[in-house]
Amino acid sequence: MPIYEYRCDDCGVRYEKIVPSSSSEAPPCPNCSSKNVLKLISVPGGMTGGSEQTGPCGATRASCGSGFS
Repeated sequence: MPIYEYRCDDCGVRYEKIVPSSSSEAPPCPNCSSKNVLKLISVPGGMTGGSEQTGPCGATRASCGSGFS
């Protein structure tokens, strides 16, 4: 089952829940029990566009030198 992230429009709390993909109803807010929640869109882990980190010069760690943080 996928993990979905939600934000409560009433109290602003963000939370995650494991929900069956067939479920059309969002789980209520764990903070205030409101059903006025919004399902957020998030990027799955490992899907950020590349596996190499880049430094301030825009190059990879190996070629950037000491400016890499």
